[in-house]
Amino acid sequence: MSVKLAVLGHGVVGSGVVELFYKNKAKIEKRAGKELDIKYILDLRDFPDSPYKDKFTKDFNDILNDDEVVSVAECMGGIEPAFTFVKSCLEKGKSVSTSNKELVAAKGDILLRTAKENNCNFFFEASVGGAIPIIRPLHKCLAANDIDKVMGILNGTTNFILTKMKDDNMNFEDALKLAQELGYAEKDPTADVEGHDACRKICIISSLVFGKHVYPKSVYTKGISDLKLCDIESAEILGYSVKVIASVRKLENGKILPAVMPMLVPLENIISGVDDVFNAVMVYGDGIDKAMFYGRGAGKLPTASAVLGDVINTVQHDNTVVSQTWESVENNDFVAPIEEFKSKWYFRVPLDCKKVKTESYTSDDGISFITPKELTFAEAAEKIGELNALAYIPVLD
Repeated sequence: MSVKLAVLGHGVVGSGVVELFYKNKAKIEKRAGKELDIKYILDLRDFPDSPYKDKFTKDFNDILNDDEVVSVAECMGGIEPAFTFVKSCLEKGKSVSTSNKELVAAKGDILLRTAKENNCNFFFEASVGGAIPIIRPLHKCLAANDIDKVMGILNGTTNFILTKMKDDNMNFEDALKLAQELGYAEKDPTADVEGHDACRKICIISSLVFGKHVYPKSVYTKGISDLKLCDIESAEILGYSVKVIASVRKLENGKILPAVMPMLVPLENIISGVDDVFNAVMVYGDGIDKAMFYGRGAGKLPTASAVLGDVINTVQHDNTVVSQTWESVENNDFVAPIEEFKSKWYFRVPLDCKKVKTESYTSDDGISFITPKELTFAEAAEKIGELNALAYIPVLD
C-alpha cells in the first residue's frame, strides 16, 4: 500500500509540487524507499481541466481526518489559515513540509514544539533560498561547527532589480516594472523591495543556528526603494557592488545581530558576482572557515523541488528530527540593537562639501567616498548630519 500525501494550496508552488511529483514519481519513490501518491489537493477554486481533478477537495477536514495521509505539503502562504491547518496536522501526527517563510518566521517555535510532542516532523527547507539547500546543512552537515556568522543574498527580486540598475543603467522604478512584467515581482512588491521577505528568511536562519526564536520585529530591515542609480554607478567605480545583504552574526558579548539592508560588497568578494534572480548564502564556522550555497532562490519548480525533498525526508523518518529545532522566547534581549552594528560606510555628499579627507569619486551627483575606518550606526548618523550626506550605505566587511 502506498503512503498517502496531501498538498495544501494549488497556486504557483502547490501546482509545482504536484507537477514535479508526478513527473519524477518513480525516482522520488526510489529515494523515499516507499510507494507514494497524492490523495488530496486542497483549494477553494475549481480545476475542471486538471488531470488531477479527482484529487481536489475544498474541505481541510477531509485531509485532517484521513489516517492514510501521513505527510502534508503546505503551499498556501500567509499565517492564517496556514498556521491552524499545519498545527492541526501535526497534532494528528502528520508531518508537514512548507515553503511558507512568513509562517515559519512567525510561528516556527510553536510548530516545531508541536511536531516533537506528536512524534512527527515540521520541515521548511523551501522557506529559505528556494532550491538552495541551506536549512538541512545548517543543522546536519555543519552541526560540528561553531557558526558565528551567516550572510548573503536571500531575495531574488531585489537582486534582479539591482542587476538591471548596474548592468543596464535602469533606475529603480523601471527595473521594478520589468521585474513585475517578467513575474519576478508581485503586483504589490512591498515584501520584496522593502526587505520583509529577506527579513523572514534571516529570522529562520538565525533561529536555527543560534537556538532561540528570532522575530521579524527584532531585525533591522531596510529595502532598496530609495536607492539611486548614481550610487550604484559610484560604488562600482570605487570597487564595490550594491547588494541587499541579510546577515546574522554573533557578537563578542554573546548577543546576535541580525539585519537586512543594502550594502556595498567588495568586487573581490564572490557574493558581489551573484546577479539576476540568483541567491547565495555564506556560512562561517570554526571548522569550515566558510562555505557558500548558491542557486535559484525562488520559482515554481525550484521551490517545489525543496518541498518534495522535505516530503521524502518525512516519509523516511518514524521519529522527530531533534536537530532541527529552537526555543520559544519571551523577550528578545539576546538580540543586539542595530546601534551595535559597525562597518565602513559609503557616503555621497554635495559637490561643495570641503570635509572629504579620503580618496573619492566626483560626479555631477556629488562626491562619493568610503570612510577609512568603521563607524557604528550612531557615529554614521553624526557623519550624515555633519556632511549633509545625500546617500549613505554600509560596507560589507
